[in-house]
Amino acid sequence: MKTAVVLTVAVLANSLGTVCLSKGMKQFGDVDGLRGGELVQAVFYGVANPWVLVGVVLLAVFLACYMAALSWADLSFVLPATAPGYILTVFFSSIFLSETISPVRWAGTLLIVAGAWLVARTYSSRTAPEPGERSVD
Repeated sequence: MKTAVVLTVAVLANSLGTVCLSKGMKQFGDVDGLRGGELVQAVFYGVANPWVLVGVVLLAVFLACYMAALSWADLSFVLPATAPGYILTVFFSSIFLSETISPVRWAGTLLIVAGAWLVARTYSSRTAPEPGERSVD
């Protein structure tokens, strides 16, 4: 149960954090990463922009939840279990960023999540013994 709760928080934090980060950086404009001065300017802008700051905090929450989930369950379960975040991110992008999402983009997003769902259905947690532990077979 704790894994499901932490993964739900992780998915929400990741989706909302990414949308906030995008909103803040769109206010800055295009960044040409090859020009050092412009990149430094973007970093200073990001530190001062509330949308970027909220995005970074939410992404830090995602990272903490993700790390906790990885300590309890297999990576091959945790990674696909966060796939619904793709749907939320596209949905939030259409609402908060006024992005137009084509049917093909929706179909691709749903296809990715469906594939991840198939993998995530096979939950197992630490089937192999930890180093130093004995197997109880």
